[in-house]
Amino acid sequence: MALHNLQPAPGSISNRKRVGRGAGSGWGKTSTRGQKGQKSRTGYKVKFGFEGGQQPLQKRLPKIGFTSKRVKPYVINVEKVTAVCELDEITVESIKSVHNIKGSFSKIKLIGKGAKDLASKIKDSNIVTSGQK
Repeated sequence: MALHNLQPAPGSISNRKRVGRGAGSGWGKTSTRGQKGQKSRTGYKVKFGFEGGQQPLQKRLPKIGFTSKRVKPYVINVEKVTAVCELDEITVESIKSVHNIKGSFSKIKLIGKGAKDLASKIKDSNIVTSGQK
């Protein structure tokens, strides 16, 4: 079955507005650009998002959409949690037994005065003291 008479719907197609083709066209002289000013000149272009000197919307809104992949350690101040200093061997499990850690953390960092002295007691690679990497 051959398709014949494939025509666009009536009124769906209109001629393109051709501006700047003389006074007789109805779109001559200033060619719909108004009288004077930057907007009437050739080559005029507004920066994307420009709002006439007002702070643009994309600069007024907060930055979102970034989550660091770096794992931050759970920090324990040994001056405040003295029970950690009294442990014979420092591991993640032994710290959890003497100090209530909220959430799940794989790395622990010991800070404060005397934290460097505990480096010899640490038996877990997931625990570091201040001054250690």
